[in-house]
Amino acid sequence: MRREKFHGRYEGAGRECEAPGCREEGEFRAPGNRGASFDGPGDYRWFCLQHVREFNSGYDWFEGMSAEEILAAQSPLSGWANQTRAFRPDAGVDGMPRWADFNDPLDAIGARAADIRARAQGNNAGFARFTPREREALNVMGLGPQADRSALRQRYSQLVRRFHPDRNGGDRSHESKLQRVVEAYQLLRKAHAFA
Repeated sequence: MRREKFHGRYEGAGRECEAPGCREEGEFRAPGNRGASFDGPGDYRWFCLQHVREFNSGYDWFEGMSAEEILAAQSPLSGWANQTRAFRPDAGVDGMPRWADFNDPLDAIGARAADIRARAQGNNAGFARFTPREREALNVMGLGPQADRSALRQRYSQLVRRFHPDRNGGDRSHESKLQRVVEAYQLLRKAHAFA
């Protein structure tokens, strides 16, 4: 097994260095204009060894962060406050029954299907306090009948950060989703169910 001298080199990719006027092969990747998001890892720029070194010397990972965000990112505990799906109390199934609650897998599948069907039909007792338009808005926001004003504001903030072009690297493909989220929020924030 041959060891490479430089870790991170992608040889034989056939890319040209993106530095202006450089004709070398672009064997090293650097962060591109669109950063990593829920849509995937983002874009990369490709450079030769000399130009990737120049890029790295001027790259600021903390750019755009406040002092508190920088301090939190540098903390040894950074990321430990976030629960992963598997270790959340509801095991990431959003209130549906868990597999471990059943002896027979077919019973678990049936219970999940019944819960999904009840949600789709709006027959859950919790949804009774919402009008049909408000139920549809809750669906757009990805919220259940137990949501309150605080959860609504928090979810709205998350979705705007996800879909707004100023926050997702200029990707305008989610503008229609953003518009639906804004309309849903405007309707729900005035809903009598949250009074």
